[in-house]
Amino acid sequence: MNIKEIIDSDFRGNICIVRDGDVICQSVTGYADLANEVPNTPETRFASASAGKVFVAVGILQLIEQGAIRFDDTLGRLLDIDLHDVDPDVTVEQLLTHTSGVPDYFDESVMDEYEDLWVDFPNYRIRHNSDLLPLFITKPMMYPRGERFQYNNSGYVLLAMIIEKVTGMDFDRYLKEAVFDACGMKSTGYFSFDRLPSKCANSYIYCEDTDDYRTNIYSVDAKGTGAGGAFVTAGDILSFWDGLLSGRIISKEMVSRMLSRQSGDGADPEEGYYGYGVWVIDNPDGEDYVYFQGCDPGVSFISEYNPDRNIVSVLMSNYGDNVWKAMRKIREKLY
Repeated sequence: MNIKEIIDSDFRGNICIVRDGDVICQSVTGYADLANEVPNTPETRFASASAGKVFVAVGILQLIEQGAIRFDDTLGRLLDIDLHDVDPDVTVEQLLTHTSGVPDYFDESVMDEYEDLWVDFPNYRIRHNSDLLPLFITKPMMYPRGERFQYNNSGYVLLAMIIEKVTGMDFDRYLKEAVFDACGMKSTGYFSFDRLPSKCANSYIYCEDTDDYRTNIYSVDAKGTGAGGAFVTAGDILSFWDGLLSGRIISKEMVSRMLSRQSGDGADPEEGYYGYGVWVIDNPDGEDYVYFQGCDPGVSFISEYNPDRNIVSVLMSNYGDNVWKAMRKIREKLY
């Protein structure tokens, strides 16, 4: 496939498409460090924003399979924190499927810009899941638990806190050992902005008033949480899909449940339904497509699996370029 058929000429980031285990299309463009003109490479680690929810979901499903927790366990039973007006009977499954109704610290139905969170609350204070609690824990429930689907960042922060409570480990350390290492994802991790390891790309926000770019270091959490923020490479994402689909990190039965429609109404056919940590697009002619995605200031990411064609696509940009437009073209050309 000609990459020019998929991406705009000004796209900056990494794209990799694999069919039956073979790379059929790959592109690496743009700078990881714009000021010093350091180019992105296949080994560049990109921020992935909310895409990290899929890793948290897998961690929770592992603990369920181990018998450490259950789908119907509740916040009140699992977390020894003051929940204020948050319903203590919210279940693990409701958190996984965005049907919990817990107050969302970044409610995308009423807020447009993630960086607006840090006008009065400095982002450098966000280095652990518990650091986000002041942004939502004292707010009222958005709706009664289980009433409907509404995408919810706080729910995955609470899931990560459940991982920490049950395992006695920081959630990112648990995910490294139980998910990343198990899948051979050697470059993936949750890194603090003031302690980034090598080969991490800066993420850039375009400024219309000056016609140049600034980094997003003051626009997102100083370190990723259960809501997102992992740094990944395209190769590691392919390794994650391989580990997941092969049943190496959770059983194939649990994988089937994870990748199935659990919530949402599919009213937006492109967005689709929700499984556990993934979105599910209806495919009337075969098996549903499954994807996970992320969007932050300066960050855009999507990775999709087409089981009928055995195609995995990974698209990510450290300039917030339109990976969704490119993904539509991939579906058009290859599906």
